[in-house]
Amino acid sequence: MAWINLAIAGILEVLWAISLKYTEGFSKLWPTLFTVVGMVASFYFLAQALKVIPVGTGYAIWTGIGAAGTAILGIFLFDESATPARLACITVIVVGIIGLKVTSS
Repeated sequence: MAWINLAIAGILEVLWAISLKYTEGFSKLWPTLFTVVGMVASFYFLAQALKVIPVGTGYAIWTGIGAAGTAILGIFLFDESATPARLACITVIVVGIIGLKVTSS
């Protein structure tokens, strides 16, 4: 269950990070509320996961999911750069996430 909680926390991190763009500096009410709720929920699921998963592993995977997921959605939603070098860097993050999962005890 801890790994499921960590995956949920990571997905929620992507959602709140993307919704942060829509707050326009916290000047729009609904995107701001969605962002704050997403942050709280993401931290909650991360905290539940860290009851079992080592903090270094859990935190690194959580931020990796957030970074890679946000970068990928940024490409699709905001027409951000999708150069081969950028995609390779995102791939390295994903490989690191997998490596941490596979090697964790």
